[in-house]
Order: sequence, then structure tokens, then C-alpha cells
Amino acid sequence: MIWFIVLLVIVIALVLFAVTGFNRLRTQDIKAQEALGGIDVQLTRRADLVPNLVETVKGYAAHEKGVFEEVTRARAQVQAATSAGGTVEQRAAAAEALDTSLVHVNAVAEAYPELKASQNFLSLQEQLASTEDQLAFARQYYNDSVSTLNTSVATIPWMWMAGMAGVGKRSFYEAPAGQSSPPQVTF
Repeated sequence: MIWFIVLLVIVIALVLFAVTGFNRLRTQDIKAQEALGGIDVQLTRRADLVPNLVETVKGYAAHEKGVFEEVTRARAQVQAATSAGGTVEQRAAAAEALDTSLVHVNAVAEAYPELKASQNFLSLQEQLASTEDQLAFARQYYNDSVSTLNTSVATIPWMWMAGMAGVGKRSFYEAPAGQSSPPQVTF
């Protein structure tokens, strides 16, 4: 009789351990998905601000057609990567293209002192800067979430339950190659 009680306690403990591990891994995976969604929200917000900034600059620099076409292409890349469920790497590459095109827009703006003094332009630049800060935070939050998940998936005892929970390692959000140095602007 005592062996039966001991065996029952061991089985119950193992079941509770498995349920706890399963729930822990699934929760961490959902947090990482949510964090990636936060990056998408900020990328979309930035992509939505860009046309307003471009329209403001266009009024002053109509002859800079190539810059505006580059911005339009980059914005389309961001929208495609975030709405089509692109990979983390595709999202990062699209964000890099938009970053580079924004540098070119700002370079055009530098050539027009009256544009730099425009209240609309200054407001848009401030909103864009705020969005960049929020995007940096969202990227860091995602990488923190992925780090927690990847640590759990790679360490004992949770690694034994990763397959059962349908959870695996995720990719970190890394800056694309060449983004560590500022882009060169030439016209």
C-alpha cells in the first residue's frame, strides 16, 4: 500500500512538472511573438510617418525625384515584411532600407534652411525620433524575450519539454550587415 502511495505521488509530481514546463515554454514563446509584433507596430508607424515627411520635403525640393522614389520603395519593403509575416531578417533588412532612405530625405532637408524651420517638418522629425526610440525599445524587448526563451529551450530540464510544447529557438533581431556605420549620402 505504501508503495502505491509513493508511486502515485511520483506520478503526480512528474505530471505537474510536465505541465509547468509546457506552460512556461509556451508562455515564453508567446511573449517572443508579442515582442516581434511590437517591432512590426513601430516599423509600420515609422513607415506611415514617412509619406508625410516626404510630402513636406517635396514642396521644397521637387527636383530630388530619386530620393523620393527610394523612400517609396523602402516603405513598400517594410509594409511587405511586416504584413506578410516575414522573417526577423527580412524585417531587419526592410528597416535598414527605410533608415537609409530617411538619411537621404534629411540630407535634402539640410539644403533648404526654410524647410528646416518649418513647424510641420520639425513636428514630423520629432515624431520620427520618438518612433525610433520606441522601435529601439521594441527590438530590445524582443531580443530579451528571445534570450529568455532560447535559454529555457537549451537548458535542463526545460529542453526535454520543448518538443512536446512545440517550441524551438528563435532568431535574435540583429542589425543587417553594414548598419554599424552611418550611411554615406551623396547626390
